[in-house]
Amino acid sequence: MKKILALVALASLALPGLAADQATAMEIAKKNGCLACHALDKKLVGPAWNEVGKKYAGDPAAAEQLVVKVKKGTKGAWGPIPMPPNATVKDADIKVLVDFVLTLK
Repeated sequence: MKKILALVALASLALPGLAADQATAMEIAKKNGCLACHALDKKLVGPAWNEVGKKYAGDPAAAEQLVVKVKKGTKGAWGPIPMPPNATVKDADIKVLVDFVLTLK
């Protein structure tokens, strides 16, 4: 957690708009339990978010596809462990998370 906070602080010095987006996304992720399975830069139960960003870079349909995957859950995209559906997470919050993840490389 200290590493995540340090990254947020560093980003806020370099890119104020990005830092605000990251802080908002991380707050949403924390509130909804996303960080139990995901981290920015390392695989936990699910893939690292920067790996997701790399995989979908340049794909104009990625944001819409990922919103559906987060909402409904997925199986097999990143290995044998399925991601459960996140039906109770607000659509607007999922969009913020997905848009943030797609900025990562």
